[in-house]
Amino acid sequence: MPSTGYPLRTMAQIASDRRATVLFTAFEPSGDAHAAPVIAALAQRDPSVRIAAWGGPRMRAAGAEMLGITAEDGAMGLAGIAKIGLVRRVRAAAVAWSRENAVTVHVPVDSPAANFPVVRALRPLGVKTVHLVAPQLWAWGGWRIRKLRRRTDLVLCLLPFEQEWFRSRGVPAAFIGHPVMERQLDAARLDADALRLPSGSPRIAMLPGSRSQELHANLRSLVETFARLRQSHGKAVCVLVAANENLRQLAQQIVPAMPSGMHVQVGGLDAVLHWCDLALNVSGTVSLDVALHAKPMVGVYRISAPSLAVSRLLLRSPVRLLPNIIAGRKIVPEFVPTTAGPEAFAAAADSLIRDSHAADEARAALRLVAQLFVGHDSGFEAAALIDHVCRGGSTAAMVLDSVVSAARPSQATAHGKASP
Repeated sequence: MPSTGYPLRTMAQIASDRRATVLFTAFEPSGDAHAAPVIAALAQRDPSVRIAAWGGPRMRAAGAEMLGITAEDGAMGLAGIAKIGLVRRVRAAAVAWSRENAVTVHVPVDSPAANFPVVRALRPLGVKTVHLVAPQLWAWGGWRIRKLRRRTDLVLCLLPFEQEWFRSRGVPAAFIGHPVMERQLDAARLDADALRLPSGSPRIAMLPGSRSQELHANLRSLVETFARLRQSHGKAVCVLVAANENLRQLAQQIVPAMPSGMHVQVGGLDAVLHWCDLALNVSGTVSLDVALHAKPMVGVYRISAPSLAVSRLLLRSPVRLLPNIIAGRKIVPEFVPTTAGPEAFAAAADSLIRDSHAADEARAALRLVAQLFVGHDSGFEAAALIDHVCRGGSTAAMVLDSVVSAARPSQATAHGKASP
């Protein structure tokens, strides 16, 4: 096996421990993506560990022993009663499987509403809990911190400020970086790929999300936003990136007749972001993809008026789009959540197109956001911390910091990582 630049446990250390069993549970495609590199790194770090999972195809490819598929692509996502039924079935199955297989650590991946019932059921069995992706209690639901404190041994944080937020409230936590932000981009390859994309100006990337619900909520408004921009900028072109073929078909069902200048493709996100001048995107992880490329963006997420009224009571963060949250201020326009529509979105985008100074300021601020993640490898740092908890290690802040520091790659290795 080629060297990775990361410390691996010796065969003597592995032999001295009883075989650990780690159980992952993921209920969304994003959770499948977050868990896969951690599973691969954990298996490399300690080949004796048994890794089982309810999750998706990426977790399977990473080497997990799959107990069920619960995180298929976004177009097939479940909601409402169907999702509640799935969670109940997984919870019961996880308890039975954990009793039979002596699970050491449970790693719930994101999706707290789905994962917390599983956590609650496994804790009485003596199973330790390491949350992969911190619940966003800092944004809303801060009163739930006591419940989290009772039901976790460690929270693995993907955003820089989260570590101190949780630690200051008595919850062991460690910042491990974010898999999107630590990718290294191949500029030469992206230059070549961009040559195959449409010509025109301004060049707009449209990113409507990786879940069917996101497309239903936002796609019509985003397409109309581009149509309005096209009226003001007659040579404007847009590439809509669908995360997979199912979502491409869904996009065509939602908007059967796309406006002139709009193109739809499956995948190729990095090439489109390299090519574009501006992104129109939903809130969520994709906003970090845009930030990595330091491209100005307008972030949106439309909801109903009653839902907006409730969100105003619950949400505590003054900004809601991830790059703005990380920066601690509004560095790009956001409408998250909102009942506004294409007129407002197009006005914000048009301002960035026409005001080169504002666009340059946004790019510079996004580069500073990206710097906060430099040097991290979230997969290996998460694997080291899960292994540490498996072996009964302390979760005192200084100890966690030491484990993360030891797991971080050398700068040469970090800068040599290529984007997938």
